[in-house]
Amino acid sequence: MVTKKKQSKASKNSRTFVTHEFPALFDENSEVLMLGSIPSPKSREQGFYYGHPQNRFWKILASVLNEPLPATIDEKRTMLLKHHIALWDVLDSCTIIGASDTSIEDVVPNDIASLIAKTKIKRIFCTGATAHKLYEKYCEKAAGIKATKLPSTSPANCAVKFEKLVEAYREIMVFNKK
Repeated sequence: MVTKKKQSKASKNSRTFVTHEFPALFDENSEVLMLGSIPSPKSREQGFYYGHPQNRFWKILASVLNEPLPATIDEKRTMLLKHHIALWDVLDSCTIIGASDTSIEDVVPNDIASLIAKTKIKRIFCTGATAHKLYEKYCEKAAGIKATKLPSTSPANCAVKFEKLVEAYREIMVFNKK
């Protein structure tokens, strides 16, 4: 008999087909697009981006944008749109083990070019090396915009300190002020 704990661990370690279950966040005034790879299990559970409580994405953006830390999905949406930032993921679907970007296979990219056509996006930032690599391989040519690779805010990237992440993410505001 398999215990509940072992079942949970086994499911975290098995390859799963994942489909992006919620829409891109943007409006016609969006000027900057931030792209992850694919929503994590916690993000899919919440139905919104960067949902893992240990992911530093929202703390970093609040710091960079000089805003209070958003607590709700509506507050997160409002903060991003106020600063003309769109948020999406490179992939529409893939197979993945848990939240491990390094395990991603069988990718189907999102149509980034169609999102860009509906906005004023001139700059794209990828929130991690895998998102950047996938964007370059599957989306860059059609989108017509080179992406800047930012360090991942994932708890798996704990080697990069909060202050260094804030410094790296300030680049989105440098562009936004032009």
